[in-house]
Amino acid sequence: MMLDKNILDMIEYPKQGILSKDLEKNDKINLTLFCMAEGTNISDHTSTKGGFVYVIEGEGSFKLEGKDIAMKSGVFIYMDENAVHSLKATKNIAFILALV
Repeated sequence: MMLDKNILDMIEYPKQGILSKDLEKNDKINLTLFCMAEGTNISDHTSTKGGFVYVIEGEGSFKLEGKDIAMKSGVFIYMDENAVHSLKATKNIAFILALV
């Protein structure tokens, strides 16, 4: 596990789309840093694992099971497995996705 890395130093935004960086991946947890360019969308999808999103910086909107959640620094979003969700970056946004 990357315990000696500063997540803020790892943030870099693409000109468009999404840049993801694996922080830890094993049979118990999948931790990924996502950096999304302003205007990028991820359409409705699900995951076979439960998990959470923790917003580090930026702004966006997260739709979870039909409920709109404002994404901004410090927001924590918990998701059950198979929950339908989507998101949009209204400004450059960085967040950690943990699937367990």
